[in-house]
Amino acid sequence: MTLIELARQGKSDDRMVAAAKAENRPVEDIIKGIANGTYVIPWAKGHQLDNPCAVGDGLSIKVNANFGTSPDRCDFEDEMLKMQAAVDAKADAVMDLSTGGNLREIRKRVRDNCPISLGSVPLYEAGHMAVSRGQAFKDMTAEDMLEAVRLHIEDGVDFITVHCGITQTAVSYLKEKPRICGVVSRGGSLIARWMVANNKQNPLYERFDEVIAMCKANDCTLSLGDALRPGALADAGDRAQIEELYTLGELGRRARAAGVQVIIEGPGHVPYNQIQAQMQMEKKACDNAPFYVLGPLVTDIAPGYDHIACAIGGTLAATCGANFLCYVTPAEHLRLPNAQDVREGVIASRIAAHAADIANGIPGARDWDDAMSRARKSMDWNKMFELCIDPVKAKASRAQAMPEDEGVCSMCGEFCALKGEDYL
Repeated sequence: MTLIELARQGKSDDRMVAAAKAENRPVEDIIKGIANGTYVIPWAKGHQLDNPCAVGDGLSIKVNANFGTSPDRCDFEDEMLKMQAAVDAKADAVMDLSTGGNLREIRKRVRDNCPISLGSVPLYEAGHMAVSRGQAFKDMTAEDMLEAVRLHIEDGVDFITVHCGITQTAVSYLKEKPRICGVVSRGGSLIARWMVANNKQNPLYERFDEVIAMCKANDCTLSLGDALRPGALADAGDRAQIEELYTLGELGRRARAAGVQVIIEGPGHVPYNQIQAQMQMEKKACDNAPFYVLGPLVTDIAPGYDHIACAIGGTLAATCGANFLCYVTPAEHLRLPNAQDVREGVIASRIAAHAADIANGIPGARDWDDAMSRARKSMDWNKMFELCIDPVKAKASRAQAMPEDEGVCSMCGEFCALKGEDYL
């Protein structure tokens, strides 16, 4: 019995109880949200997790971190360092996006060492297998794609991104009105190239019921991928993106009806003034299913600082309906990230998520900030370090300029506004 099926009977299990405790909510609320599809807990059978990652409206905003090998750089130990950096920085979930090396071996070893929810992208495996056979991506078969889905679910990942919503109709809109950056999703580009080269419909769309059945067998959550997410501000909100979104809404209804949890994925690069409308449109089109966004990045000109562009968009998105923020690192658009990039990306998105939690009135969110403010007022540096979102960086920064026992900081010194407020 899947989590949805259990919740529809009004029952809970350890996953729902743990989520209720983490969110400080009655377990009945979690049961109701899982039953109607507005909450998900990506937690497949057999995976031992330290904490649940409950995602949905009214819950705290969650953060995902990506890592993985590439054909140009394949070092498993590097990837393990990145995963650990994400865990240490308190990401709620990670995704293994490996495209180089023995993908299945990498995925199994990651899962065995991953204490938080783990996602993956089966289509990368299908493309990798084709290349390994000396074939072009267009030579993949429908069976190759479905076999990759089966392997990932069999390997016990908690959620999979499946690019089911890109159809011949959506691709035709791209041809009618070309984008600046075209299709920037790796999985989306693989499917689009395959569809055009073979003049066939997307097999993952045509055979979606088989995908559902495989997910249901291991209670794996479906994250319906936005193959046509915009990769440039100018491409945001075009007809192709919207066509895919409504298709994802239809597929999500089918999956939930069959007893499979569903997340909907979204943009991407979006102008700040369009974010609210895009979030609201997704919620309406997809029946308030949990919404997972990449950023959104609010400008295209910030390589090296894209984690900041991501956090700016992420805060607004999460106050307007998004529930799950996929981080972006400072290395985005430049190179494969390292462990330090991963840490910085997670922290930036966690700041965005926490700011949204405050704005959304999540119980207890502001308590953290108020405690920090009291520690600042009393110049209790140990308490400030304990409370800050990145104690390692804060301690290192202060140590560069001030002795540990000095009360003030080097910004104001004796001119500190908080020192000696006996006039109040």
